[in-house]
Amino acid sequence: MNPTRLRPAAFATAAAALLLALAGCSSTASPAASPVATSTASAGVCSGITVIVDPGELKVPASAKKTTCVPATSTMTAAEALKAAKVATVGTKQYGDQVVCRVNGVPSADLDIPGKDGSVYHEACEGMPAAFAYWALWLKPAAGEWAYAQEGAATQKVAPGESIELLFSLNGKPAGPTT
Repeated sequence: MNPTRLRPAAFATAAAALLLALAGCSSTASPAASPVATSTASAGVCSGITVIVDPGELKVPASAKKTTCVPATSTMTAAEALKAAKVATVGTKQYGDQVVCRVNGVPSADLDIPGKDGSVYHEACEGMPAAFAYWALWLKPAAGEWAYAQEGAATQKVAPGESIELLFSLNGKPAGPTT
């Protein structure tokens, strides 16, 4: 087995396992009132929390990529920001909402997801998604660089001026957010 081909898959699996473990400790309590997503950006700058959905290299309509500015004057969880941005996530049978399987219906159960080896995968949302085809939660501080979230969406806190992105990684690409 080629060790260089194993590393990205092992990293992705480890990252997914870490997110799952951290998310499992989360609370599912919701706030008394949810903010409503609107376009509060002026000159391209969001005064609230920027929420991005990027299906990466999946062969889906361009409309699957979405950027929304969620009004916020205080910290909220990533799950609250996603809800306010009208981003619908689906979990898996085995792990529930602790693992993101679909975002706004992507990938659909009948979408052919190509593996590097030429195989075709279909996401059934039964257990952990394939290590080569999964949604990852990324965070960007107001004055910083993108990094993998260290917690699940239910507990990961985000503040006004920060950004979150659900990015679909396919065969290790993209390596991270480009926005």
